[in-house]
Amino acid sequence: MTVATLSQFDFHHALADTPGISLVMFGTTDCGSCRHLKRVFAEMAVLDPQLHLFEVDAQRDTALVREFEVFHLPSMFLFRDGHFHCPLHSPATPDALHRHIALALAAPAQEAP
Repeated sequence: MTVATLSQFDFHHALADTPGISLVMFGTTDCGSCRHLKRVFAEMAVLDPQLHLFEVDAQRDTALVREFEVFHLPSMFLFRDGHFHCPLHSPATPDALHRHIALALAAPAQEAP
């Protein structure tokens, strides 16, 4: 599994058609923390093929940035069976991300922004 890129034109359709757990990262190419998280996503794609990983270019897809009220990069959002579950705040390591995803999924879903 790889990390798929989403745009404002296919974001909602792609997630609606993706069963299971999806994690979406908003970032930019000139953000060092975003590049690091992108490498962690690549590791996670190999370690956990059941997890669907997506990225959004925050500079290009500003409509999504506004919709999800992204203020800091990178930002992550968790989806379950195509539905928004919550923003995800976690250190950028595979173990920490898995732990925080499990904790977030154990809690009730939040309202989408």
